[in-house]
Amino acid sequence: MVTAPRRRAVVTGLGVISSIGSTPAAFWAALAAGTPGVARIRAFDPTPLPCQLAGEVPDFNAKAVIEKGYRKTLNAMSRTVQMGLVVSQFAMQDAGLVKGAVPPERIGVEFGTVIAATDIDDLAAASKLASVGPRQAIDMAAWGEKGVPVIPPMWMLRYLPNMPACHATILFDMQGPSNTIIPNDCAGAMAAGEALRILRRGAADVMLVGGSESKINPLSQSRFNCFYPLTRRNDLGDKAVRPFDADAGGTVLGEGGAAFPLEELGHAKARNATILGEVVGFAAGVDRPKAGPGLSRVIRTALADAGIQPADVDHVNAHGTGVPALDRFEANGIAGVFGKDVPVFAPLSRFGNMGAASGVAELACSLLALKHGELPGTLNHETPYQGCPIAVHTGAPRPVAKPYAVKVSTTDLGQCAAVVIRKWAE
Repeated sequence: MVTAPRRRAVVTGLGVISSIGSTPAAFWAALAAGTPGVARIRAFDPTPLPCQLAGEVPDFNAKAVIEKGYRKTLNAMSRTVQMGLVVSQFAMQDAGLVKGAVPPERIGVEFGTVIAATDIDDLAAASKLASVGPRQAIDMAAWGEKGVPVIPPMWMLRYLPNMPACHATILFDMQGPSNTIIPNDCAGAMAAGEALRILRRGAADVMLVGGSESKINPLSQSRFNCFYPLTRRNDLGDKAVRPFDADAGGTVLGEGGAAFPLEELGHAKARNATILGEVVGFAAGVDRPKAGPGLSRVIRTALADAGIQPADVDHVNAHGTGVPALDRFEANGIAGVFGKDVPVFAPLSRFGNMGAASGVAELACSLLALKHGELPGTLNHETPYQGCPIAVHTGAPRPVAKPYAVKVSTTDLGQCAAVVIRKWAE
């Protein structure tokens, strides 16, 4: 029995929105130069908050860049959704994929996101009507009778997780597989992996992979300051996020998005597309104790899917949030496969934790590193924590020595994903 060769999936364009750059060229220039994007929040006065830092996208204006015929629809989108749609448009433009270039049933989307942050204006009036007084329980009867009727009727549609994918399919007439992946910081990496599987089984020829998230507003920042390990070291400014460092004290939130078309190799060649890299392996799972062995298993499965060994890998792209417990979990998992033999690169300290967008944005860093032939250093890693089992690459960019990179994503619940990419070569 003759087995048909496995369909290959290549990256043919890139879109990015971040605090360090919102074009591939600007993003890469900032990575190579070590430019930080974490600073004091500017969108509102953060003085009452314990953490007053974020990776904020400056001057984002969806109306200025979105396709003219779709601008009115922006009113029905939160900032997260707008960023997702804009970055999708950037990626499609960069790939030279216009609407109709691919038969609609052969192009789809896999998007990583979560429920978007609610704008205060959408709920403020209703909240006031249901408020009994400072530090008092909400009057739920008043909420139902007086509050709900003043909530904008389009409120829910502005924030649903599937809206970025929904709007992308409408804008580009994508009638192929369409899925939204929502496991927080693993969402983007899992979107890439699911797109790879769809292309391999022949259900599409092009899959748009993306992720977006924005929580730089008072409501979300207040919630995360209460329930998530954000840093309190405002005095450190852009040096506050310290991945795998002895002086690590928490993370900061970032915002933005990234997207790329993942395209079947023959299809890409037929239209003479520029190829940025290849996605060759994927795996996902859960390490519920957050001890490391579960993550190691996921990484090994991804390497096996790619048909390579740990020694073939140039670098591991870690999530590296700067939260000590989570960094130890991730480091243990990486070390269980690579030890200290493979350098670890953690780009999050540049632009903050972009949540569901993290996997795709961080993966973009390694795609660009392989393309340009050099790996930037990790910012703010100065002294490894005691017993750190991995070798974190810092300082000046180093030459890329091997053709493969592994992107690792984890969550605070122990969810894990690993994506293997290859430097493009025939």
